[in-house]
Amino acid sequence: MFQAHAQAQIAEVASKELPDAPAPQNSSQADQSHRSPAAHLSEGSATLAGTVTDSDGAGIPNATVDLLGEAGEFYKSQTTDEGGVFQFHAIPAGNYRLRVERKGFSQVTSNRLTVAAEESMEAPPIRLPVASDATEITVRPTEVIAEEQIRAQEKQRVFGVFPNFYVSYIWDAAPMNAKQKYKLALHKMFDPMTFVEVSITAGIQQAADIHSDFGDGPEGYGKRWGAQFANGRTSELLSRAVFASIFHQDPRYFYQGSGSTRSRAFHAIGSAFVARSDKGTTMPNYAYLLGNLSSGALSNLYYPSADRGAGLIFQNAAIGIGGRAMQNLIREFVSKQLTTKVPGNGKPASGTP
Repeated sequence: MFQAHAQAQIAEVASKELPDAPAPQNSSQADQSHRSPAAHLSEGSATLAGTVTDSDGAGIPNATVDLLGEAGEFYKSQTTDEGGVFQFHAIPAGNYRLRVERKGFSQVTSNRLTVAAEESMEAPPIRLPVASDATEITVRPTEVIAEEQIRAQEKQRVFGVFPNFYVSYIWDAAPMNAKQKYKLALHKMFDPMTFVEVSITAGIQQAADIHSDFGDGPEGYGKRWGAQFANGRTSELLSRAVFASIFHQDPRYFYQGSGSTRSRAFHAIGSAFVARSDKGTTMPNYAYLLGNLSSGALSNLYYPSADRGAGLIFQNAAIGIGGRAMQNLIREFVSKQLTTKVPGNGKPASGTP
């Protein structure tokens, strides 16, 4: 009888030292790193399998499934196959949880799963919801976006040479603030190719004997060159910076590029008379009209006396507006194909998302 009692005590001690279930760990261990060194898991006879799916029930491949103790201790990891299936073999009986994660989905931890010895248990399908915060959204000030778009515009050149700074091929480009309007105007005013354009125009006027009181020869050419340079620079600054800022108008031409030829032509010609406001609405092109009239008034200071007066003012204004309409037609139908570093394609076609 003494021997039987001793054997019973030995069996009781052995049962305490060799538990069937994984030994639980305290909460401080559960709070450790997401995948801390694996806790010891003795060999067992049970199998735990399952499927990871999306919200529509389709299996999610390459999801990571961690086998955890009931207290959250990490034991081992599996990756789901193409059908979203995973299996943990040869685990001891006990209580477990499954932690599942996959890029683009929210992490999910299952409820407690109790596995018996020699049991092949299939866990209920684990559904991963799409992570609502998986997409990082960066909000940037409008002027920062506009600055980037302006820098791209300043690289636009016809044949890689002539500046094409005032055409936006991005239909919904960010509005420019006053500082940016002045900066772009000054950049265009003193671009090296501007001096070439003025030189060519002055030569044409000399050959046609326009403003004959300027005279002939180098002196006449110099006066025509100076007058043409002043006309262009004052018009540029007044219409595209000063009045554009006062009336909160965008000084750029917005390339349409889609729709019928007729609608594109109307858009091009109409842009000489209407403009886009800084809020994106349409309004009369006060900036360009007043800029040309003011530039024409200033031209009375340096043109020959015979050419001065109200006629010169309105003549220069009419030439400026007509020239702008013609320039816009070229911008709409020709210059895009000849311009380098174009960042956009204009207005999306109807029905295009």
